[in-house]
Amino acid sequence: MDIQKLQSIYFSPTRTTSTILDQIANSLEIVNTTKIDLTCPQTEQDPNQLSTGKEELVLFGAPVYGGRIPPLAAKRLSQLKGNQTPAVVIVVYGNRAFEDALLELSDLVRARGFIPIAGAAFIGEHSFSTHDNPIAKARPDQADLNNIEAFGEKIKEKIMGIQNLGAEHIPLIPGDTPYKELHKIPIKPPITIESDCTQCMACVDACPTQAIDKEDLLKTDQDTCIRCAACVKICPENARIYDDPKLQEISKRLSTNCCDRKEPEFFL
Repeated sequence: MDIQKLQSIYFSPTRTTSTILDQIANSLEIVNTTKIDLTCPQTEQDPNQLSTGKEELVLFGAPVYGGRIPPLAAKRLSQLKGNQTPAVVIVVYGNRAFEDALLELSDLVRARGFIPIAGAAFIGEHSFSTHDNPIAKARPDQADLNNIEAFGEKIKEKIMGIQNLGAEHIPLIPGDTPYKELHKIPIKPPITIESDCTQCMACVDACPTQAIDKEDLLKTDQDTCIRCAACVKICPENARIYDDPKLQEISKRLSTNCCDRKEPEFFL
């Protein structure tokens, strides 16, 4: 199979998923590469840029929220149009479990005209990780980067062995159908500490749903916010914080119950 172009298409509020896809892209050593960041709301306005051809390889990446890919990511990914385009599907989870997320992503891109030839579940620092309750702290680490390199090599080997791409090249990916039920995270959105805020607007730019009022950074729409922690992670002054005791409970439980290191899993 002759691959002329590589596209990375991802939803990555805290940039962990995009970082992993960048590393995979580098390992594939394909010169002509592009990126489409579906985290930005503006992407929804121009679906025409999201078409791909047969001589491209597309890396799809999304985080795992409660064992599923985020509904907003699924919505934006549904704009894509493939033409029997080979793809690699990647999910990133915070050391708990990826459950049905990778299967869901694979099914979604297949329905849009892509043929997944490989899949992987990688571990990244959990969005709810804190100093007191670390969850997969500082991951992906060097060992993960080594695994990413190995995954890239396996993808290259598989591509070289494919003459005529078809459904027989789709790997068996774990997960259940119907997918597990989605539940709204039972915590309040992050708040802004007014005395620490410098009005830099980084949180507004990082928010995938535009839930933060750009005229009043103290206001966050409870219904629109998806609790992705993008604003918390990006704030240079640490002025965006989770102030809900329930978040502390969840963070502590995850830190305690998900402390054993999990390793990436590959499906080829």
